This record gives sequence, C-alpha cells and structure tokens, in this order.
Amino acid sequence: MPRISLGDEVVSHPRVTPDSHRFWRDPELPFIEARSVQDGRRVCYDKHSHAHFSIGAITGGHSHYLNQRSWQSVGSGTLVLMNPEEVHACNPVSDQPWSYLMFYLDLDWLGGQQQDASLGSEFRPFDMTASRDPLLYSLLASLYRTLVDSSQDTLAKQVACHGFGHQLLHRLTPAKWDDRPPPRLQRAAELMQDDCANALSLQQLSAVAELSPSHFVRAFNRHYGMTPHAYLLNQRIRHARMLLQRGQSLADVALASGFADQAHFQRQFKRLVAATPGQYRAQMSRQDVHCDE
Repeated sequence: MPRISLGDEVVSHPRVTPDSHRFWRDPELPFIEARSVQDGRRVCYDKHSHAHFSIGAITGGHSHYLNQRSWQSVGSGTLVLMNPEEVHACNPVSDQPWSYLMFYLDLDWLGGQQQDASLGSEFRPFDMTASRDPLLYSLLASLYRTLVDSSQDTLAKQVACHGFGHQLLHRLTPAKWDDRPPPRLQRAAELMQDDCANALSLQQLSAVAELSPSHFVRAFNRHYGMTPHAYLLNQRIRHARMLLQRGQSLADVALASGFADQAHFQRQFKRLVAATPGQYRAQMSRQDVHCDE
C-alpha cells in the first residue's frame, strides 16, 4: 500500500493515483471535515473563502500559497491557516507533485474551545497564515489517521479532535480582535449569504450598503478580498456543497444554488472546490466518508 511520509508520521492511502483526492466526514462529528490530496498537480483552485476555519499540512513537495494577507511558497512540514472569510488559494508549482491534508473546523466548535481556554466568548481569528511548528504538524497528521481509521470509535475520534484543538490554541494563540468590515458592508455580505440563490444586482447591494455602486465595489473588494460577484459565487458553491452532502441530484442542486444551468454550475464548482460536483456528492453523501477518486 503506498504511503505518504509526514516527518516522523506516516499516513497510508489505498490506490494512490495522479491527483487522487479523498474527502472525509462523519455525521457523529459534524464540526469537522477533512480532505487528503496525494498528488495535487491537477487539483487547482481559484481564489475562494470558507465560512469555517481551515488548517492544512503540506505533506510533500511545494506549492504557492496565497492568503488574503500574504503570498508565499510553502513546502513539506508547513501548516497553512485560513480564518473564516479569508480569501485564499494553494496551487502547484510548475506541475511539480505535491500533497496535503486539509481540515475544516466549525466556528461554534472552535469558538467553544477558545472559550474554554479563556480567549473570549466567540471565535477569535488567528494572526498567522502559516506555521512550521513540528509538534502541531505531527498532531494534525495523527488526527487524520484517527479520523479515517474505521477501527476507531466515535469517542476516540472526539477525544482526538479536542486534544488537537487544545494544542492548536496553546501553540498558535489567536490574535486580538481584527478590524472587521464596517456594518454597511456586512449587511451587503449577509444579503448575499442569505439570498445567494437569487439574482442580486449591483444596485441592490450598493443600496443595502448605502454606497454608490463604484464605491461599494472598491470598499467590498478591499475588506473581503474579492469582488461582490466572486463573493456571491462563493456563497452559491457553499450552499451547493451542503445540498450535495444530502445526496440531491446535480440538476436540483444547480437550480437551488442559483445557477442558470448545470454546465455553469459544474465549471464554477470545479474552480472553487477542485473536484466535480459528482465526485464531491459521491463521497460526502455517505456516512463516515472516505473514498478515493
């Protein structure tokens, strides 16, 4: 069975093929999802963001890592951290092989961990975009092995998640409260979050923000790291992922997520998720999902 080395840790993967990737989730642990990519040469992303906190480990090779606050080349042994709504992308270097693990943590759960650590009553963002902490890197690899191990029961996986969360906060202390977008921009962003399936015009959004259309576009891009149009597409893909996890048909998901046709939906989904909607649904709609494509 092929193996991927993680420093002193080793993760085994069956049937590794070029750009093979693996999604994992378990309804018993709804606060965490994971993804493993063994060869990311053709797993490419456009700039996007998540509603949750993301942390990943580069397990082999190198890649270009764009974060809203920085751009850098990262290699094996590096952890990458992305706060919610922080625009980012991580892509291969000149078609060179690279591999990684990625975790997506629910904000309520992580905020609870921070509250237990006396860091506040709700989620507080982290001040760094990457880390070379060897212990945290090793713990993240160990957490992944535990989560995908079918011989481990739910309690063992829950304990592993809480142990990792504790070390994450202990070793990478969150920053002080950041400069959040002004309320007028937040109202426009919330409208796109709540009504992402509907056709929203620039006039509607700028009116909600109480700004002229041109001023609104500039201000939104400055605070959110992407244009209002890109932000709306990102919200639609988030909504589509939730529906695909429920096993809904691609045609129904495309319509319910605000796309004019399935072909457009397929293209946008692949750009932001680096997997087709069919691949994602096949893996994420099953309990304790862990399949290779």
